[in-house]
Amino acid sequence: MKRLKLGPISDERPVKVTVELPAALYRDLIAYGEQLAQETGTAAPEPARLIPAMIGQFISADRAFAKSRSK
Repeated sequence: MKRLKLGPISDERPVKVTVELPAALYRDLIAYGEQLAQETGTAAPEPARLIPAMIGQFISADRAFAKSRSK
């Protein structure tokens, strides 16, 4: 099985943002957190804690975005 793209979730001071998610996406976040917990040997994170890490991973992997910021 391939490893997940996220590693352990860091603890930083958050900025509150309210977002509505489709129920199916929320269930997927729960399942992802459970699989992440198995891989890292930690407790499953709350779905809301996964979202910032996933967005950060997405942005850091976007080459076009990185290129546009380096100009």
